[in-house]
Amino acid sequence: MKQRQAILECLKKGWKSPLDALNEAGTMKLATRVGELRRSGYIILDKWSADRRYKLYKLVAKGNA
Repeated sequence: MKQRQAILECLKKGWKSPLDALNEAGTMKLATRVGELRRSGYIILDKWSADRRYKLYKLVAKGNA
């Protein structure tokens, strides 16, 4: 499975951190892959963690890009 597909499967489950992406999808490049997915038309929300040290991401839908 490619990294993008693995990230999509991970983000479908809810809010995910970079550490979640490492454990579930095997990549340290969550923000990079999220940017690529957004450019491909996916709608992905982000928010800062409680301590504001990293962002969390969540897949909302596949948009029309």
